[in-house]
Amino acid sequence: MQPVRWGIIGTGHIANKFAEDLTAMPEARLVAVGSRSTTAAESFGARWRAPHCHGNYAALAEDQEVEAVYVAVPHPFHAENSLRCLEAGKAVLCEKPFAINASQAEQVIRCARARKLLLMEGMWTRAFPVMARLRQLLAEGAVGRVRLVAADFSFRCMFSPEGRHFNRALGGGALLDVGIYPVSLASMILGAPAHICSGAEMGASGVDYQAAMIFHYQNGAVATLFAGLRTDSPSEAEIIGETGSIKIHPIWWKPSRMTLTPARGKTGHFDLPYAGNGFQFEAAEFMTCLRQGRLESPIMPLDETLAIMKTLDAVRAPWGLRYPGE
Repeated sequence: MQPVRWGIIGTGHIANKFAEDLTAMPEARLVAVGSRSTTAAESFGARWRAPHCHGNYAALAEDQEVEAVYVAVPHPFHAENSLRCLEAGKAVLCEKPFAINASQAEQVIRCARARKLLLMEGMWTRAFPVMARLRQLLAEGAVGRVRLVAADFSFRCMFSPEGRHFNRALGGGALLDVGIYPVSLASMILGAPAHICSGAEMGASGVDYQAAMIFHYQNGAVATLFAGLRTDSPSEAEIIGETGSIKIHPIWWKPSRMTLTPARGKTGHFDLPYAGNGFQFEAAEFMTCLRQGRLESPIMPLDETLAIMKTLDAVRAPWGLRYPGE
């Protein structure tokens, strides 16, 4: 079987981490990179041995050697570059957040479905071995009916009003950068919330520096979630059911450890270590779907991606946070 021929749009930190994992996978081959400048593209291409280096994103999308594209540019440029690649006939793996808002996400999904092309949100936590084990435990009823999902993701980021974390023009703020992780976890376990309460500290740069969320679900379950950019938090998740609980620690950055505490019986510890940066799992899931002729991933379906974007829109609506162009 021939390796899947990949192109990467973007040459930043995440793009480099993805490329590093991709080049270690025999079923994949990095053939092209696209950047806003030829110099950056050539530097990235030399580092990861990509033969085609394009000084603009359109050229990457049109490259006939590329069959799958990983979109790894700042948040506001996800939708337009995903559309550009889909319109050129490429399968697309788009880094989270999938778009700035649900309207953009819906447009991208509609394009992929019309053209019958594989599209997947790059929510890397969905594909880790520990998360696959979590889904299995929940399906087996290891903790009974889930009543609460509690999760946080916060780290102290050096303040820079021009950097992507704090710059509204770049989709900055805690919610889209790190809050999407606990929101996506709650979605995976409980689905879309019936009612949303949220509050945020809006900083001087016009974005949320930290945010708290409470989701209520039709079955009575609750999710309590926190995200921040100015303080370190444990960055753990706990799923509490009627007959036990599961804790993942830490969950967002290369998760590999999980503890199952049943109401009766012995506590179980799961250690699922791995080599690499962790992007190989979402890349493998995407390539499996591509080879099977799937148009979306069963672990990160497009309807759920859209539902998550709608939830994020509803979370920030009371804060008055709007991004340029909305």
